[in-house]
Amino acid sequence: MRVLLTAVGTRGDVHPAVALALELRKRGHAVRMCISPNFVDWAKSLGLDARPMGVEMRAPAPGAGPPRTLTAEELRKLRESLPDLITDQFETIGAALEGCDVIVGANAHQYAGPSLAERNGIGCVTAVYAPVSLPSLELAPPQTPGQPEAPHLGIEERWRDAKKAWNDRALERVNANRRRLELPPISDVLDYTLTDHTWLAADAALAPVPATPGRKIFQTGAWVLADRTPLPKDLEAFLAAGEAPVFVGLGSMPAAENVSVPLIGAARAVGRRILVSRGWAGLDVIDDAGDCLAIGDVSHELLFPRVAAVVHHGGAGTTAAAARAGIPQVVTPMFGDQPYWAARVVELGLGATVAYSAITEDSLADALRQALDPPVAVRARACAAHVRADGAAIAARELEKQFGTARG
Repeated sequence: MRVLLTAVGTRGDVHPAVALALELRKRGHAVRMCISPNFVDWAKSLGLDARPMGVEMRAPAPGAGPPRTLTAEELRKLRESLPDLITDQFETIGAALEGCDVIVGANAHQYAGPSLAERNGIGCVTAVYAPVSLPSLELAPPQTPGQPEAPHLGIEERWRDAKKAWNDRALERVNANRRRLELPPISDVLDYTLTDHTWLAADAALAPVPATPGRKIFQTGAWVLADRTPLPKDLEAFLAAGEAPVFVGLGSMPAAENVSVPLIGAARAVGRRILVSRGWAGLDVIDDAGDCLAIGDVSHELLFPRVAAVVHHGGAGTTAAAARAGIPQVVTPMFGDQPYWAARVVELGLGATVAYSAITEDSLADALRQALDPPVAVRARACAAHVRADGAAIAARELEKQFGTARG
């Protein structure tokens, strides 16, 4: 089987796709990838055939905060200033598609794959990383970054508005490219991008499939990229020098320049040492006290079981990694699917949440006290026994079942 994997976005979008690519290769399949340009060299270092698609996904400017609500005029100017990433997808995937049996798109922003699969008579799958990406009357869609909240609207109305936003953003350009391929126009971009083979690449214990009338969802579980890279010596020394610290990090998210102050202050307020993950926000220590260490990218697989709690932004990957480690969490969501993961952490009794916009030393310290309460740690350890790490293998087997078998 020859598989083309496409993934655009930040680390949380691309790393799971690489996990699936490595699993497919291990099973004897040929894999090609179209991914965000800044992850291409890394994927190639793993021996994968990776090609750049879209724009560089880089750290925001220092001190940049989460997106604010934009005016209609600002939105118009922003759209006009951006490169045509939809046409870029059509051109890049079209050039990489030769000889492939199936396209697998990681996340719902798969504007070209379904059309190119249709044109070439091959299979197409879209996998999403959170249930809120699936139209359902049980869960409201994520708020679009830069758009105002609409708490007065019901779930059905919010999905109607979300679908309109997808069409406003992409329908004209998708159909222009479909015309070039001599394909008929579509009328619903979100329905089109989800395809007839829709997968949920999230763990069932953390994120059950919602009711989706008219659409069958196959849940693979999370695609976990194993990382047994030894921890740096200074980190090992810090861990060995005292009780388990609190880990704080915001991953690939932007953040205000001074957010390290309340993050570190809250951990100190509850009497804990602190590990500060720099991430794309450039978090850092705020003094030279020995109770705090700033670290770069390290293996969460090896680190998280050795910390007391994880304070994070609520990305799907970080939430699942902390859950697999059996560690309490404090989630500070900003946008996208992050509020969903924060709510699930609270519903499952695995920790607490404070919206990023509401972070103060006091609010975060209160949340940490809740998360560090002994019964929470007991529930987190119990939940870990049910959180699986074999989603990529399940996805690979389903691809074999649907679209082919290992090459002889």
